[in-house]
Amino acid sequence: MNFAPPNPFGPMPTMPFVPDFQGFAERMMAMPQVMETMQKVKVGATPHQIVYSENKLRLLHYKSDVEKCHRTPLVLAFALVNRPYILDLLPHKSVVRHFLNRGFDVYLVDWGVPSPGDKHLTVSDYVDGYLGNVIDRVCSLAGVDQVSLLGYCMGGTLSAMFTSFYQEKIRNLILMAAPIDWSDTSELLGLWSGEENFDVDDMVDTFGNAPPEWLQGAFALLKPVSGFVTKYLNFYEKMTDQKFVEEFFAMETWGNDNIPVAGETFRAFVKYGFQQNLLVKGKWPVGRRCVDLADITCPILNLVAASDHLVPSCQSLPFNDYVSSKDRKSITLPAGHIGLSVGSRAQRELWPKVCDWLAERSEAL
Repeated sequence: MNFAPPNPFGPMPTMPFVPDFQGFAERMMAMPQVMETMQKVKVGATPHQIVYSENKLRLLHYKSDVEKCHRTPLVLAFALVNRPYILDLLPHKSVVRHFLNRGFDVYLVDWGVPSPGDKHLTVSDYVDGYLGNVIDRVCSLAGVDQVSLLGYCMGGTLSAMFTSFYQEKIRNLILMAAPIDWSDTSELLGLWSGEENFDVDDMVDTFGNAPPEWLQGAFALLKPVSGFVTKYLNFYEKMTDQKFVEEFFAMETWGNDNIPVAGETFRAFVKYGFQQNLLVKGKWPVGRRCVDLADITCPILNLVAASDHLVPSCQSLPFNDYVSSKDRKSITLPAGHIGLSVGSRAQRELWPKVCDWLAERSEAL
C-alpha cells in the first residue's frame, strides 16, 4: 500500500537527465595539459636573493627592473603556519610585485621549518630575536633607521608586538587579517580553542611542535563542503581553462605546504590569545615585558577580510582602537583570509590603494 499523502499541486514534472558527453570529452582531452601544468607549476614568482639567515630563517630581498622611488624599505612578515610565498604566488597574483612596480625596496621573512629541536622557541625569540635581527639587517643594507613593516595573520600579531617594543625602528605598520582581539569566541575556531575544549599543554607536551597535518586538518574542517566538495566540482567545470588550472595548482601547492609551529609559541598563542585575550588587555608577556599596543604611534593601515573564516574581522578591526597613532586607517575587503592577498578583486582594487597609502608615508629618494 502507498501511504504517501497526495500532492495538492498535481504530479511534479520530471526533467530528463541529459549527459554532457561533449563537455566530458573536452575535459578528458585536456587531461594531458592539466597533468603537465600540475607538474610544472612554479610558486614564488619574483627573483630574489638571500641577504640574511639565522637558524631556519631566511631573509629574501627581491630584485626589480623598476627604479626605486622610496628610501624607506618594506619588510613583509607572514604567519608561522604556512609558507610565505602566498605573497608572491604567481606573476599576476603577487603582492610583492605590486610594491616593486611602485618603486619600493621589498624584503620578505621566510621563518623556515621548525625542527623538533626548535620546540622551545618562544614568542620573544620571534619578536625580540628573529624579527629584531631582520629589521636591523634591512636598516643596515638600506642605510636607514626605520623600515615599513607589513604583517599577515600571525605575522601581523608578531609585527604589532615588535612595533610596540621598538617603535623607533618602524616608520609605518600595515596589518593583514591579523588576530588582535579574541574577545568574540563564537566562531568555530574560537570554540575549538576554548579552555574547556582544548588542553594545549597536553598537546604541546606530547608532540613538541604543533604538527602540520593536525593544523591543516583543523583548518580544512572549518569549511568542509568548500574544501572537500565545491573546490573539486569547480575544478571539473573549469579544467579546460589553462589560467584557472595554473592558479588552482599554485594554490593547492601552497595550501598543502604546511609547516609545524614551534611548541612554546603555539602554546602562547592559544593560551594568551584564544583563551585569555591578553593582547588587548596589555598583559601578554613577551620575555620580561608585556605588550602595550598603546605604545604604537606610527601610521597604521589595517587590512581586514570581511569573509575571513580563520581570522574573523571582529578579531582584526579593533586594533586601531588600541594604538596611540593619530594616522590610522582600516580597509575592509569582501574577501576571505587568502583572498585578501591573491584574490582578483584584491589584486585589482586593494593593493594599488595600499601602495598609494605607503608611498605617501615613505621617505622619497
